[in-house]
Order: sequence, then C-alpha cells, then structure tokens
Amino acid sequence: MSNSLYIVDTKEVEADLALPFLVHHIPGRARFHIYRLKDDSDYAVKLKQFLLAQPGINRVRVNRVAASIAIDYRYKNSSLAKIASSLTNLIQQSAKTKSVPSKPTKEPNSKSENWSKVLRRFTAEPASTSSSLTLPVFATIVSWLSNQSGLVWLRPLALASLVTVTFPILKRASQSIFGERKINIDCLDLLAVSLSYGQGKLVTPALVITLHELGDVIRDRTARSTETQTADLLDAIGHFAWVLREGKPIQIKSDLVEVGETVIVYPGEQIPVDGEVIKGLATVDQQQLTGESMPIVAEVGTVVYASTLVRSGQIYIRADRVGKNTRAAASLELLQNAPVHDTRMANYAAQLADKLILPSLVLASVVLAITKEPARAASILTLDFVTGIRVSMPTAFLGALNHNTRHGILVRSGRTIEQLAEVDTVVFDKTGTLTQGQLTVVGVQTIPGRMSAEQVLTLAAAAEQRIAHPVAEAITNYAQSQNINIPRRQEWNYEVGLGIRAIVESQEVLVGSDRFLIQEGISLECLEHKSLPLRHLCDLEDKSITSSWLSLIYVACDGELQGIIQYADPLRTESPALIQSLQASGLEIHLLTGDNQHRAKIVAKELNIPPDRVHAQAFPEQKAAIICDLKLAGKTVAFVGDGLNDSVALAYADVSVSFANGSDIAREIADVVLMNEDLSTLTEALNISQETQKLIEQNTLLVVAPNLMALGLATTVGLNPLIATVIHNGSAIAAGLNSLRPLVQHQLEEQSYWSFQ
Repeated sequence: MSNSLYIVDTKEVEADLALPFLVHHIPGRARFHIYRLKDDSDYAVKLKQFLLAQPGINRVRVNRVAASIAIDYRYKNSSLAKIASSLTNLIQQSAKTKSVPSKPTKEPNSKSENWSKVLRRFTAEPASTSSSLTLPVFATIVSWLSNQSGLVWLRPLALASLVTVTFPILKRASQSIFGERKINIDCLDLLAVSLSYGQGKLVTPALVITLHELGDVIRDRTARSTETQTADLLDAIGHFAWVLREGKPIQIKSDLVEVGETVIVYPGEQIPVDGEVIKGLATVDQQQLTGESMPIVAEVGTVVYASTLVRSGQIYIRADRVGKNTRAAASLELLQNAPVHDTRMANYAAQLADKLILPSLVLASVVLAITKEPARAASILTLDFVTGIRVSMPTAFLGALNHNTRHGILVRSGRTIEQLAEVDTVVFDKTGTLTQGQLTVVGVQTIPGRMSAEQVLTLAAAAEQRIAHPVAEAITNYAQSQNINIPRRQEWNYEVGLGIRAIVESQEVLVGSDRFLIQEGISLECLEHKSLPLRHLCDLEDKSITSSWLSLIYVACDGELQGIIQYADPLRTESPALIQSLQASGLEIHLLTGDNQHRAKIVAKELNIPPDRVHAQAFPEQKAAIICDLKLAGKTVAFVGDGLNDSVALAYADVSVSFANGSDIAREIADVVLMNEDLSTLTEALNISQETQKLIEQNTLLVVAPNLMALGLATTVGLNPLIATVIHNGSAIAAGLNSLRPLVQHQLEEQSYWSFQ
C-alpha cells in the first residue's frame, strides 16, 4: 500500500522494556509494540492517560496481551516518518512524567487482589434480613412476660405484636388460596396459630413464627446474586475492522462488515470476522476462543475466527461469517441464555409440606369432629414436621459453607452444596486446569563437542527476547530464572511460523523449528547419532514429564546446530493424585479441551483417563453441548475450568468450578472457587458436601421421629398443645444444634492444633 508503512524487521537500539517499536502505521493511526505493557498494568494506565492528554490524540487503545498500543491521531501536513518519530518521543516521555490525575483503574494482577475481588462477590449479602427477626422475637418475649403474674398488662401489646407478625402469613396464605388455587404450608401455620389464639395461648404461635423466620434468615444468608456480567459482542470480536474497499483499507465497525469482503488484520489486532486467509502469513493466538496458549500459524487457506489475536504478521481474510453469526457471538449468546438457578438450597420444607398439608387437615378435622377438642386439632396442626427442617437445613448449609471457606474453598450457595453431593461426573478443561497453563523449558540438550547448555540457552534467550510468542517468553523466563546474563541482540528478523534470525555478539543465531534450520542450510544429520541423548528422561529437570510431552526448538550459531531446547506445558503436581482419587471414589472423569487431539490424548494417557472420555478441539459452544449431552444422559456434572473460553461450559454444568486467578468471567460464573489455586481441594469440597448430605438425613430423622410419636399421642389419647409445641420446637432446636456440630468440632480441632504448635 502506497500510503502505509508496515514494519517487520527492526533494530534494537536500547535494552529498555518501555522502548516502543513501530509495528504498523497508516495515516491517522499507528500501532506500537511495548514489551513493558504485558506485565505492568500501572504503566499501561499511566501511558494511556498521558497520551490522551496530548493535543492531536483522538483515541488510545492498549492491548496488554499483545503488548501493543494503538494511537489514533489527527496530525496533518506531516510525513508518516515524522509522525512516527513524534509519537515515539511522546511514549518515551510518558515514562519520565507523573501520572495524569484520574480515578484509579488498577487491574487485579496479584493473587491477593483476586482474593479480595472474589471474597467481595461471594460474601455480598442479600437484602438485610435481620430486621425480619426483630418483631417475632419481640412478640415471643412479650407473650411470655404477659403470662407472668404482675405483667398481665403486657397482654394487649403481646396480642398486637402477634397480629402484626401473623399478617405476612395471612397474606401468603390468601395469595396461595385465591391466587394459585392451592393450600400451602402457610395455610397450616395460619390455622395452628388461629386455634392457639382462640384458646388464649400467645407464646406457642409466637415461638413457631420466630423459628420459621430464623430458618428463612439463615436460608437467605446462603444465597448469592446469580447475575453475571458478560461482555457485549463488540468486546468479544473487536470494535473495528479494516476492510479493503476500492483498493484502499477503510476502518469501519466490525459488525458492519459485509460477507465476502476482504478484511485486513495487522499485528496486535483482534480478528473481527470468521473467514479464510486469502493472503499473508501470521501467528494467531486463539486463547480467548479455545483456551490454548500455543498460537497457530495462519497462512493462505487457514480458517481463522473472530475474537482471536494476530500476534505477528499481517493477513487478508475473506469474511465468511460476521457480527452475530461468528463463533464468538454464538458462544456469547449461549452464555447469556444459560439457565439461572435459585442459589438458595432447595426448599425441602415446602416440598415436604405439600405432601403433608391435606393429611394433616383431614386428620385434624376428624379428631376435632370426634373429640370436640380444639386443643387436639391445634396439636396435630402444630406437629407439621416442617419447622425443624426449615431451621436445621439452612443451618447445615451455612456450616458447610463456612467449613469450605476455612479450607480455601468459596462455595456459591446452599444449592451448590446439594449438587456437589450428587455429582457423579467431573469434566476437566486441560490447559491451566490439569496442566500449569504456561509453556516451560524443561531441558536443554547440546551437541557433543560444541557449545555448553548455558551458552545455547544464552544465545536463544538473546535472540528471543521481547518476541510476543509463548515459546520465546518461556525461553527468556527460564534463562532469567537461571541467572543468565542475556546479551543484547543487534539486527534481527522474525519469520512467522518458522523462527528468528538475530545477530548476538557478532554471531548469527538461528532459533526455530527444524524446518527453519533446514531451510537456512543448517545440517541436522548429527541428530541421528545414537550417542546423543535427546528426549532422555534423566536429562529433564521435571522428572514427571515423559518424552511424549516434549516439544522442541532448535538453536544454531554460525552455520552449525548447537543444541535443542525442550519445552512443555507440564501437569499440575496435584493432577495425577486427584484424578486417581476421584476415579477410585467411583466418579466418571472426562477431559474436554480446545487443544488438538494429539496433545489431549497425551494428557489423558498420563492421567489414565479412558480415550472415549476425551473430547478435543472443542470450541466454547461445543463444550456446552457436550456438558448438556452428559446431563441428558442422567449425569450430575461438575465442570472445572479457568478460562474465558470455558465460561459457556461452566454456565451449563450442574456445578461449575474455577480458580481465584482464573479469568474474571469464569470466577463470576463459578459455583465454587478454589482460592489456593490447589486443584486437590476439589476433593475436600466434595467430601464436605457429602458429609452435609448425611447430616441433613440425620436432622430429618431427629425431626420426624419425635413429631411422629407426638402425632400418634395427639390423635389417640390427646396431647396438650403446649407439650406438642415443646416436642415440635425441641426437635427443631436439636436438629439445628446437630447442624452446627461439624463446625464446632472443626473449630475445636483447629484450636487443639494451634495449642500443640
């Protein structure tokens, strides 16, 4: 293009992380690569503020993933070279000035900040419920006092307060009868309270209402808002696109691109459409869509997708799907339409009450007709089995939530505890979940009689420094961790999909694939020498990595192969033991990943996951479909993932699990967040939920057994309503205390441990 400047080769003039490199430039817009942007969020904010305060700057967009910044300007009557020089000077000047005062926008880039963010989301209480208990407690106290000698004058106040707290029950009962045409638990409560009123008893109904409200308050405290904040379409696919019209690139909104048009994507930009590459070569990062950290090489004929990122190179794409028809848009729509569940625990009390209402009414009516004693009828209606469950069950869930938190596990709600106890299938994402999610150098092999491993690593790190590619970053990080002094490189040229050629300390260094070295005339015949211990397990730093895991990068200097760097995305240290433990407990384990079939099978084999339970090359909507298929087969499914691409599957699973350092939207959707980044704590969450389920079964027995015996007495020989209330409320209190037993026991064990220490 005659009116644009596109730069691939450059010279390094200063070893400064904040030094800008011009990536691509057309009139009105320039994009720079600044390595420091990737790891320094404060600098990114400061730079953006500084540039926006300069005259002539219209808009600034920072992409920290690509370590790039795009600047839209309105300078006129200047050459592209002069404008580029001016912008470069401004960027360098920003590093020497103080920030422009503004509202802080620091991003959460540390574990402690993520802890705080997740804690705020999970501990956000619903509307205050403490006030709902105040009046019932007051009515109970005043009613009891009014029965004491000398305090009879309090009776009118007690009656007034009881009428007030009974009114909501009356309102709900009326709505059920006249609105829904059915009798509910509130109707039973209203009848029992009315009969007690009729006999002049005030303490009994006040105490029953108080216990019911207490259960509801605890139940509400186990709830959390189900709202999720999802990005809009333009955030997913990018806000603009460069379209080739009449032979010139024109910038338009990405959702206005027409099918069949040619879209140009420059380095550091998001691809705005789904389509086929018709010209050019680029390294494309698909992490946002598939979750995989290893970029692909997009060349003519490659199909690329909206929302993915061009790290290097430049491609022309024929737009096949645009706007709402792209894969990214389909995934976003699935996420927004995901089922929303009540985050409170299932209302077992209401379910049980529905089954007992008619029998209780019939039995009370028969007893009243035969005995003509309202007290017996009131006793039968009082013994409803429900109050104890309404109190004890939420208390059990509250204790379980607290117990999980003490183990570094944040659980969304009581419903999640229920679902965890029922889980029979666990589906894991691969990258960043079962694996560490970051490419790591695990070994350096050298050619006998040539350079040492340290020299090979030094040259490779020097050549790869500041290259926006996961392998380059892995090599550089590893060299730094070995305290190697990385020399400056001089001229360099990066060839997309092949490797890099650089001058380091007057030596020509090649780092890249075997195909790249062969293309450059480097002989690899020495690799066939039997004495060369390539990929040998004992040469690896991580002994858990077998040869099948390894990927290789070749290093040559001055025309000769010098060595091979081995890298991999290793398993989390806890992954093998966790999978073995889950399988031993009878759970069905699946692997679901956007990575290719080969790498997925390698991971599955290492973890003993059956091949028929491995699902690879799955886009977000396909992940959701697999989760839904498992649920339709009758499975209760937990999905464990940490990336933006996992968000749809997380939303459709029965239980979704993520990490504190996962993507924002994954944490937002997740029912369970593992705050310590330790995957093995998932077993702790499952164990706690199963213990809670057993506790609920115990509580049900504690409530039903005494109430059932009392009901038999009330029906046959008669039972004083006050005694019925004592049995009824006593069983509820006993069940409630039983719910707190594991929590108290855990606290005592913890105190004993610290005392011993």
